Amino acid sequence: MPTAFVHTCVRALDVDASLRFYELLGFEQRGRLTFESAYNVYLGLPGGGDTLELTVNVGRTEPYDLGDGYNHLALTVDDLDALLAKLAAAGIKPEKPPYAPGGREEIGRICFVADPDGYRIELIDGGAFPTPQDPPHPATTA
Repeated sequence: MPTAFVHTCVRALDVDASLRFYELLGFEQRGRLTFESAYNVYLGLPGGGDTLELTVNVGRTEPYDLGDGYNHLALTVDDLDALLAKLAAAGIKPEKPPYAPGGREEIGRICFVADPDGYRIELIDGGAFPTPQDPPHPATTA
C-alpha cells in the first residue's frame, strides 16, 4: 500500500499574520474546516496538495509553547536572496545570513526565518540539495 505525506499542522494565534507570512513564501489559501472551538485553514504551494494546516483555537490569547521537540519545516526556493528581500520588506528578518550547512558549499545555501508564532522555516536556495551522507556522529554507537 503506497504511503504519502499529506500535511503538517501548526497552531496559529493570529491567523491573518500567519496567512500574510505563508503567502510571502508562496503558499495559497485553499479552504477552511470549522469545529466548535477551533478552525483549520489549509494552504498549499502552486501545483501541489494542501500541505500546511493552520489550526486556530478560537478565544486563545496566549502564545503557544513550542516546546523543545519541534525544530523546523523546510521549503525549497528559486532565489533565496530575492525572497529574503521580500520578507525584509514585510519586517521579517532571518535568524542569521544564508550559509552552507557544515561549510559544505557544494550542498548550497540555507537560511532560517520564523513565522508569527515562532515556528522556524528553513529556506533552501535553488532546490533540494542531496541529503548529506556523513558517517555516524561520534556520540552514536551505531
